[in-house]
This record gives sequence, C-alpha cells and structure tokens, in this order.
Amino acid sequence: MITSTFKIATITMTYQQPLELSLSTSDNSKIDASVIWLHGLGADGYDFEPIVERFLENPLFSTVRFILPHAPEMPVTRNNGYIMPAWYDIYGNIPVTQEDEAGIKASQEYINTLINNEINRGIASERILLAGFSQGGAIALHTAVRYPQKLAGVLALSTYLPLHALLNKEANTANTNTPILMAHGIYDDVISLEMAAKSRDLLQNCQYSVNWREYNMAHSLCDQEIIDIQAFLKQVLSLDLP
Repeated sequence: MITSTFKIATITMTYQQPLELSLSTSDNSKIDASVIWLHGLGADGYDFEPIVERFLENPLFSTVRFILPHAPEMPVTRNNGYIMPAWYDIYGNIPVTQEDEAGIKASQEYINTLINNEINRGIASERILLAGFSQGGAIALHTAVRYPQKLAGVLALSTYLPLHALLNKEANTANTNTPILMAHGIYDDVISLEMAAKSRDLLQNCQYSVNWREYNMAHSLCDQEIIDIQAFLKQVLSLDLP
C-alpha cells in the first residue's frame, strides 16, 4: 500500500493512497478535470464512492477524474481520544472555542500535494475542484481560499470555514472569484445552520462568491442536494459545452 507522511511541528500524519474513479481508467489522456472530494470525520474515501459512481453514469463526466482521499488515523479529543480517521482534532462541542490549527494546516499541505499532483498529470489548476463533507468540507474551504493558483470551484457540504481569524491574513487572491457552493441541512445538529451561515457571511464579506443552499435534512445528504451538486459540477467544469 502506498502511503504519504507529512510532519508539521509535532504533528505527523500518514495518508493512504487515495481512491481514484473515472470512466477513462485505461486512457488518462481523456481526463481534463479533477475533483478532489474529502469525507467527514470517522469515514474514509469510500464514503462518497456511490455518489461519484452515480455521477459517472452520465457521459458528461467522462473527462473527469474523482480523487477520494482517506484521512489519517488519529485520536480525537472530543470522542474521548478514540482513534479514527480525521482531518484534524476536535477539542469540544461545535461551535468551537479551540481549534487544531496545526492539524488543519497539515491536512491543507496534504491536499495541496494532491492538487499539485493533478497539475503534474496535465490538469490545469482552474480545472481542479475541491469538495468535502463536514470536516472534509472545512479542509476544502480552508485550502481553497489559500491556494496560490485559480481553482475551478469549491463544494462545501454540511460544513464551516475553520480559523476565521486567520482568513484575512492568509487568504490568497487567486481564488477570490472562485465559485463556492455551500449546502446545509436546516436540522443539522452536528454543525449548526447558524455556524455554517457565519462562515458564509464571512466569505461573502471578503468578496467570495458563495452560492448558499438549505435542505430539509440533518447532517447528511439528500436527493435534491445531489442533483444540485451535479448541476454545480457541470457548470463550473463546463461539462455541458461541446
């Protein structure tokens, strides 16, 4: 099994090889766009495989490669130190009063390497989209607004932007106009609608282009949201164009 290890300060994280899905597995020359999709706390890259497989039934996605990374195993303080897949530690209840800045930045560095790998494989940065659910969505948002090259878009599902106080200092203007879809359940009791809305407001106040959607669901996905996600991917990756 291929693994990657990153160390920032006292944090060492080991990552398994991501799951990759596309309709052109035998001919990578047909791929011209990539979606890097991060799962939530306690899950793994296979969590969103069924949804991606559903998208790949549509021939419009024949030129898209989906990359589903696996978070490293680590003790999660909020869960009594239980070791599970996590993109960073969580210390207490959400909304958070203490954040794992080192862990968040370690995951940011790892996602940066995945983006750079796709660029090295011939995919232009503006054809690379970051997506994520819950904790994975937090890393997708955090990474995208700091990445130094233009990205295609950000898909932020049932999530929030971490490290609010550092946004103005660390944000890169390369992605100020990058489309962001934030989708959230009005009955979410893990990451409240109010907390997500505060992240939306912060991004919009910093002139980011945020498309906000609410759904009658808890901390999950629903059929209409999946339809909207597919439409967003088609739009920002120009999959409907000849």
